Amino acid sequence: MKFSVDKSVLLNGIQAVQNIISSKAALPILSHILLETGNNNLRLTATDLDIGISCVIPVNVLESGSVTVPAKRFGDIIRELPGTTTTINTKKNNLVLIETENCQFKIIGLPKEEFPKLPEFKDKEAIKIDRDVLKEMLALTSFAVSFDETRYILNGILFKIDNNSLTLVATDGKRLAVIERKLKQSFDKTIKVIVPIKTIHELNRNLSEGGDVSLILGNNQILFDMDSVVVISRLIEGEFPDYRQVIPAISENKMQISREQFLLAVRRAALLSTPDYQAVKFEVFKNKMVVSKSTPDIGESREEVQVDYQGKETMIGFNPNYLIDVLKNLEEEKINFELTDGEKPGVIRVDGYIYIVLPMRLG
Repeated sequence: MKFSVDKSVLLNGIQAVQNIISSKAALPILSHILLETGNNNLRLTATDLDIGISCVIPVNVLESGSVTVPAKRFGDIIRELPGTTTTINTKKNNLVLIETENCQFKIIGLPKEEFPKLPEFKDKEAIKIDRDVLKEMLALTSFAVSFDETRYILNGILFKIDNNSLTLVATDGKRLAVIERKLKQSFDKTIKVIVPIKTIHELNRNLSEGGDVSLILGNNQILFDMDSVVVISRLIEGEFPDYRQVIPAISENKMQISREQFLLAVRRAALLSTPDYQAVKFEVFKNKMVVSKSTPDIGESREEVQVDYQGKETMIGFNPNYLIDVLKNLEEEKINFELTDGEKPGVIRVDGYIYIVLPMRLG
């Protein structure tokens, strides 16, 4: 195998795939990137056996072939090379030459045959999703995923496809995020799969703007095709909780508030939060909300925020981070925030999106 390539293009390809590679890989081959030349392109592939990522970049192929290279060392070498054009050439016994005009490296690779094969998705129907829509949906749900491994079923996002709609759901037991968007095509069956959060992070990293993502389901596997980048992942097996049961009816105690002002007030109050005293207090009056925080041995804060509200007076506590997560990802200038009473969850509803957050005990 021999090819020449622009250094920055090769570096982008390496960065697209190497994030899933662990420095403590159980098998030596899992710390490698597979390089395969095609028709004036190079495919780079990495896997940890749960997720596989491949990226295709344009190169000038001088001789076709394949080899695997140690990911971190290869990436570090390419990053530090002088000049712009780099030539990669494989010799006997998987010796890999990396050359520029005035610099040469030699590293030892491993044969392609040792690299795990990624699952194939032949003759499977593709579901097309607008990239910008999917990016928005992931941004408004991924922060609510649980990292408690004893509740592994919640360690990912539920993808539910029903007729011509896609619904994403995430919860950690203390909050719930649900978003629904229309698809460009219809399906005569309901599909429910749970995609691990690690896969979601890789999707977010590689989702560029514009165009579609093709989603293809296999046997306990899912593939996301983003043209030059493909992500393949195992699914989380099990039954996701029925999220519809915990979505409350629309409350009459609904306030309209500036999202930006709300976010800034919560952020300021959160400055006095500690692990033992997390909750921020919210007191709602007619057309006014008082956001306050009092922490023993630390200090206290109080801030008034103007709201449009005619309901009953309420006092409630919330984990400020749970509100910051959603407020910083929404784009609306004004949002509706529903508070039934001090013991019931707070609810934000925005155009096909519902976010529910449980209250915290004050004090």
